[in-house]
Amino acid sequence: MDAPVIADFALPPELEAHEPAEARGTPRDGVRMMVSRRHTGEISHHRFTDLPGLLLPGDLVVINTSGTLPAAVACGPGLAVHFCTPLPDGSWLAELRARSGPATIPYHGGLPGEEYTLPGGAVLSLRSRATRRLWQARLSTAVLPYLLRHGRPIRYSYVHRDWPIEAYQTVFATRPGSAEMPSASRPFSTGIVTRLVAAGITFASLTLHTGVSSLEGDEDPYPEPYDVPPGTARLVELTRRNGGRVIAAGTTVVRALETAARLPGGAAAGWTEHIVTPAGRLLAADGLLTGLHEPRSSHLLMLGAFAGTDLLRRCYDTAVAERYLWHEFGDVHLLLP
Repeated sequence: MDAPVIADFALPPELEAHEPAEARGTPRDGVRMMVSRRHTGEISHHRFTDLPGLLLPGDLVVINTSGTLPAAVACGPGLAVHFCTPLPDGSWLAELRARSGPATIPYHGGLPGEEYTLPGGAVLSLRSRATRRLWQARLSTAVLPYLLRHGRPIRYSYVHRDWPIEAYQTVFATRPGSAEMPSASRPFSTGIVTRLVAAGITFASLTLHTGVSSLEGDEDPYPEPYDVPPGTARLVELTRRNGGRVIAAGTTVVRALETAARLPGGAAAGWTEHIVTPAGRLLAADGLLTGLHEPRSSHLLMLGAFAGTDLLRRCYDTAVAERYLWHEFGDVHLLLP
């Protein structure tokens, strides 16, 4: 993969969102939103409640219906396992994590053939390494029902306490399957959706079940299951043909749309390995609503495809200077053409 558009920047720890917006006294739809416009280079500052006035009649917002699983399970003394992504043969990509205080850190141990007894008597068998960090593993029982009974939401060290699974669901979640929340859509509320529709903005849906977001430095995203239905593909085509803009609500939506757009008809389901970078042309998405991404994150390459190198650097310098909050419970960034 090419070097990230923003190779590195300093993220002050105090800009990490430690809890949901509601716990900070802010409604979900009241988080801050930075808006950047590639055509003019302008950067402006808003609340998410301003979104209906920033989009135009005829625009199409594409959302992800994937619901978040309680994908973290205790796994032997001092360990936890994060279930990441189902594979076609019934096994899963899974990450072993070492407990460190109230959270976990990457654990690089484990050997092919090792077995771990999980709560409820289920057995996790390691098969082979899929990446430096992820294992192909098999559970002795059906994974989704097991997680719903024994799992907890994946939580990293910047979130200081457990929150219920409801805190990790978006208003659009109808199809459980993501290891971590497609968090760009978290600020949407029924009120905002109603106002957008009343303003002439259309919605369309797809599904991409996202794996773990804690990719190591310079690690490429791995394949994820997706489904872009024919109705969504037609709406994308009609919107662009009629001069409207397609706004992707999250990097997961971009990955699915751009994968399907490269296939006949623009509607497809399966596994995507597509990685969006500034070197490739965007065929389906014109704008992007997303969170703020960590230094060296592969997501920054995707953002570079929308904003370009110079504007994106200015955006992240501005976000730090203006004290925006990072991660799944933080603020958002709307990138417009």
